[in-house]
Amino acid sequence: MLSTFEIAALLLTLTAGFSWLNLYLIHLPRQVGLLLMALAASLVLLAFEWLFPTLAMPETLRNFIEQVDFHSAVMNGMLAFLLFAGALAIDVELLKSERWTVALMATLGVLISTAIVGILGWLVAGLFGYHLPLAWALAFGALISPTDPVAVLSLVKYTKLPRSLEAKIAGESLFNDGVSVVVFTVFLAIAIGVGKDAHPEAGHVAWLFLAQGAGGGALGLFSGWVGYRAILAIDQHTVATTVSLAIATATYAVALRLGVSGPIAVVVAGLIIGGRAGKLAMGERGERYIFATWELIEELLNSVLFLLIGLEVLVVRLDPALAWFAVASIPIVLLARLVAVAIPLGLIGLGQSMPAGSIPVLTWGGLRGGISVALALSMPNFQEKPLILAATYTVVVFSVVVQGLSMRWVIGKTVDPKVAGA
Repeated sequence: MLSTFEIAALLLTLTAGFSWLNLYLIHLPRQVGLLLMALAASLVLLAFEWLFPTLAMPETLRNFIEQVDFHSAVMNGMLAFLLFAGALAIDVELLKSERWTVALMATLGVLISTAIVGILGWLVAGLFGYHLPLAWALAFGALISPTDPVAVLSLVKYTKLPRSLEAKIAGESLFNDGVSVVVFTVFLAIAIGVGKDAHPEAGHVAWLFLAQGAGGGALGLFSGWVGYRAILAIDQHTVATTVSLAIATATYAVALRLGVSGPIAVVVAGLIIGGRAGKLAMGERGERYIFATWELIEELLNSVLFLLIGLEVLVVRLDPALAWFAVASIPIVLLARLVAVAIPLGLIGLGQSMPAGSIPVLTWGGLRGGISVALALSMPNFQEKPLILAATYTVVVFSVVVQGLSMRWVIGKTVDPKVAGA
């Protein structure tokens, strides 16, 4: 049994080693390169275990990965820092101009995607002879619907998008994961309740949405204001950085304790501290120092997260018999994403024009990542869980690798180069 320090040391060493190899030999975007190398290493180890079953090396490594509680590490740890860092770097004024589009995509879009994935997934599973009750299919739809802020914000750094499109895709990714966690919680409770002949009341479901969303937003407003006032009162960048770290961690911890949305809370707090007033409070030197610190934190945790996604193959033990549904889930999720983007943009477009290429870019750029995997792993053990895990993992790997690597091509084909990066 490894200690926490030994686990952290091994993960950082693997991350540094794979990052170096990627930069020196492969030259892929770092997150994609890390995921592919970790995935390749996992598959090689599984093949090694199959060829030499008496040797214990793969089992030893599997035990190491099992010691890392992926769901807890992501949802109760990394996510607080990654979302705060992402919100800190967002252009708040530009986000305000896209607020209605972002709000619709992060709420209505998530509900549309959940319904389409759930219903089509249920139908396709039955077509292939898999047993997947509708309630569990909707839970799968909820966990696979959010665009992952870690993957999306990494993608934005490597591509040139019109600023309005960049604000839409980045802003949506920061907010829709909080909404999706609430939707997933509701459908998970319904699925468990159906198995026990119990059904949540509509009033309870509505209260859960309100308490999670509004409660998280209110907490983020308060903690962001406290952080802003604290930074405004001093002129020392190291202390200001410490305050920002404290705000991110304390806000998320308090949200978890109060039962409100931690993701929404830290995003709102980060937007306040990273906004115009917050930047003025930091001063030019303080702003550079704080942003550089958070950029380092974001890049490090990003890299560790994608490494863990690749290594999780050793634990998930994907069954080849589930491959048909897993592969079929890819076009289902893409179709759901297309509709979930087109309807909100269509409603907003009634009153304003949209940049050319908005729908294809937002559809193909809706990457899935660690949040979906973490939610899938958090589901209780039940007969259909391996099917959902296989589909989730397949969609996430396809999303990060195929969609991530082809995004520049999609932008080049759909976006006017005169407005790209403008």
